[in-house]
Amino acid sequence: MPQRVLITGGAGFIGSHLADLLIERGHEVHVLDDLSTGTIRNVEHLKSHTGFSYTIDSVMNEPLLAELIDQCDVVYHMAAAVGVRLIVEDPVNTMETNIKGTELVLKRAARKQKKVLVASTSEVYGKSEDMPFHEDQDLLIGPPSRARWSYACSKAIDEFLALSYCRSGKLPAVVVRLFNTVGPRQTGRYGMVIPNFVAAALRNEPVTVYGDGKQQRSFGYVGEVAEALTRLMGCEAAVGKVVNVGNDQEISIEDLARETIKRCKSASKMVYIPYSEAYAEGFEDTRRRVPDLSRLESLIQFRPRMPIGDILDRVIASRRGTGAASPETSH
Repeated sequence: MPQRVLITGGAGFIGSHLADLLIERGHEVHVLDDLSTGTIRNVEHLKSHTGFSYTIDSVMNEPLLAELIDQCDVVYHMAAAVGVRLIVEDPVNTMETNIKGTELVLKRAARKQKKVLVASTSEVYGKSEDMPFHEDQDLLIGPPSRARWSYACSKAIDEFLALSYCRSGKLPAVVVRLFNTVGPRQTGRYGMVIPNFVAAALRNEPVTVYGDGKQQRSFGYVGEVAEALTRLMGCEAAVGKVVNVGNDQEISIEDLARETIKRCKSASKMVYIPYSEAYAEGFEDTRRRVPDLSRLESLIQFRPRMPIGDILDRVIASRRGTGAASPETSH
């Protein structure tokens, strides 16, 4: 049955792909985005659809938020400060945007009993070495003296808020912990690795690897991630649960750089830069990050599976098609 859907942060990378999928399936979609990290170009192609509308404003505008939630059936809360570089450079905005924004969405949705999907992050697992990451394991977030962990802390609070509303019976909510999600439209402006690698390789410039490059990551294709989110929103058994969403196929960052250069047919060379030069002295990173997807698959009989090579080919084709071999101008 068609629904009226509100997507906060819907002009962002993941939010815009989610809007695409929901419009394609016949739902009415309204996007709320302040364009702080998103861009209207991500949803420009949807403006001609009668079921699509948007508002350029912030979730902090509570009267507007209340009106939009009143008019919808379900809410995908995707709005957040994103990207390691942005988080390190502006931790105050990170905390305020993520905690206060989510608090307002949950409060207003609870008043009208509107189902909410809250986007959290694999960052909440912190420095844990207990792999693969399972939703019920202990979290190991670094100290407050490291600004890098402010994002993880703020999203963990978002999860506590959503689950508390749910346990109290005030709100049906699903929490998703998104692992590295990649694909067309993603900008490298805030430190996202694949867009930066591809942009550099297409320009035959050095591909910069931070640290020793041995860090292991897993990358999920945004189209498959959007599919998982819509299925979780429609799954009653997911209400009140935290669910990992991502791909569990691992690759090291230096192997990712090599594969990017190869698939771009680039003359680029790899260069290694210490974290202290890229961010700040004392920056902490995790060596591995891979999700346990058993809960996701048991709930919706689906998981992202696209191989990293296919993902890179789609990102490369998209950037070539939009003239992205020139220096990035995504925002």
